[in-house]
Amino acid sequence: MPFPVRFPQPTAAAAAAAAAGAVLAAVALRRYLSSTHRPSNSATVSAHRTSSAASAGATLVVSGKSPEDHELLASAAGSVALGEGDAAEKLAVTLAPDAAAAGCFDAGAYMGALRARRFGRWMLWSPRLSSTQDLVAQNFSKLPVGVVCVADVQFKGRGRSKNVWESPPGCLMFSFTSQMQDPRKLPLMQYVVCLSMTEAIKELCDAKGIPELDVKIKWPNDIYLKGLKVGGILCTSSYQSKLYNVCTGIGLNVDNEKPTTCLNAGLQEIKASLPRLKREGIMAFFFNKFEILFDIFSNQGFQALEEQYYISWLHSGQKVVVQDGQEGQTGSVVTIQGLRPTGYLYAIGQDGNNYELHPDGNSFDFFTGLVRRKME
Repeated sequence: MPFPVRFPQPTAAAAAAAAAGAVLAAVALRRYLSSTHRPSNSATVSAHRTSSAASAGATLVVSGKSPEDHELLASAAGSVALGEGDAAEKLAVTLAPDAAAAGCFDAGAYMGALRARRFGRWMLWSPRLSSTQDLVAQNFSKLPVGVVCVADVQFKGRGRSKNVWESPPGCLMFSFTSQMQDPRKLPLMQYVVCLSMTEAIKELCDAKGIPELDVKIKWPNDIYLKGLKVGGILCTSSYQSKLYNVCTGIGLNVDNEKPTTCLNAGLQEIKASLPRLKREGIMAFFFNKFEILFDIFSNQGFQALEEQYYISWLHSGQKVVVQDGQEGQTGSVVTIQGLRPTGYLYAIGQDGNNYELHPDGNSFDFFTGLVRRKME
């Protein structure tokens, strides 16, 4: 995609938010640089040494939106680790990377399209890594909040129900950090992320002057295109010092048509000559959109985003069968109306009663294992 992307002039509110973000970044920089961590003078530092029985290890390349951002991340990157003991993965952190090789994630293109002030400004990229989610989760306190880790290949990717998978080439796979105070909002975070991604893809298509891809949200955390899954979201959290540390992982099929389909296959079906979407542009546009929606979510709650969310999801008016009792018994049909404040589905039964729908915790597809609870 052409860079830089032309954006409209910011409003006064946006300018104020940008200034606030810059202040937060400056405070974070002073906090990190006042610690004992200092960037190495060499191009590569050892992040974690393991026994000779450990794997050959992975390379992490440090990038920042500005020189100050780069210095901030470099000051912390030397202490990152992945795993423990003999199972630990050796990491080598590169502070002065070479130009992006063909097929590798292009940090310059990504940073050129990024407009977010607090998210995605600090990036760790690896050509091959076991899990971006594990890396940011295990090193949360060592890295600036808002950092993103992206990998070209991920061989121990994490999904819901502890599913582990290896990514095919062509996927956009990244994890990033954030913080929240209200525990009631935690279950809704995945919906904000899903909405941000669907909106980002559409906005990127508009910026490139190509038809919008009609990407949709399948509750609770999947991205669909033409009835097929092309992406998934995973949010995990931990509690520390009166804050919830949130790690969000995203996997999106951009160029890989297997195992289902991908975004660029959808574009080629529209017209073979259309330009292809790039991982760098998608991730930058995601953070540009997420930062806006996350602020709305934090200040006003998810209800301020619900109408926009329902436009992108698949389920309004959908009829589903829920289990009422023992396994094998015929279930009841209910009609989905929307979301409850808890994050679960709200539905109306054939008996006219209102119900909250919960997954049974056993089915891979949430909609094949829903149970209902009558709402008072």
